[in-house]
Amino acid sequence: MSSLSGVSEELAELDGQIGDIFRALSNGFQKLEKIKDSNRQSRQLEELTDKMRECKRLIKEFDQEVKNSEGRTDPGMNKMLHEKKQSMIKELNSYVALKKQYATNLENKRVDLFEGPSEELGEENVLLASSMTNQQLIDHGSHLMDNTDQAIERGKKIVQETINVGAETAVALKAQSEQMSRIVNELDSIHFSIKRASKLVKEIGRQVATDRCIMALLFLIVLGVIAIIIVKIVNPNNKDIRDIPGLAPPAPARKLLWSPS
Repeated sequence: MSSLSGVSEELAELDGQIGDIFRALSNGFQKLEKIKDSNRQSRQLEELTDKMRECKRLIKEFDQEVKNSEGRTDPGMNKMLHEKKQSMIKELNSYVALKKQYATNLENKRVDLFEGPSEELGEENVLLASSMTNQQLIDHGSHLMDNTDQAIERGKKIVQETINVGAETAVALKAQSEQMSRIVNELDSIHFSIKRASKLVKEIGRQVATDRCIMALLFLIVLGVIAIIIVKIVNPNNKDIRDIPGLAPPAPARKLLWSPS
């Protein structure tokens, strides 16, 4: 890690990430050996497969970074980096092969489960039956029938449980559909209320504008009255303009009763 840090911080970081994934793969396959259930093994294999994909992507980035740093490092360091990359690829391929082996074993188990007993097991049963007495054969047949009846009962229970789950799911879906319908109706009501509120706001706005005009007129009237009052207070002895000398309007011209000859 320290030597890679001297070459490139990206190389050191990628090397650390790849090492962490290899340790996780090692622990994962060790855990897989202890798992007996096929479904759990399948899930574990899927998780390990995702880690291997991530490791492959990081190795590609490591290789690209090695190529980018070739001009800045000496030949000995370049050789060491290429060998490290090949070692990573080899280790990843070993985990890939191990994963394929486990996947093949799981597939064989599934085939055996669906195909039933093999021919060799059938031959062993024939040899075993030939060495049994009639009573033993009857008892063995009764035992097999009991097992079959139990399997049928278990199958019936599974079918009934499936039907019940389906019915509950249908009821839940119906309830959800009704709830969605109520939500849609409420949204329509809200939309209608919003439209009505918008109209009311517009009407209130127009009314406010009218009230403002009336208030403005009243304000002008009040100002006029106040002005008159102020004038009366300032000049209480004011006379009519006709009584003020020099400001009286001219007398109207008298109409002549005769016209000059």
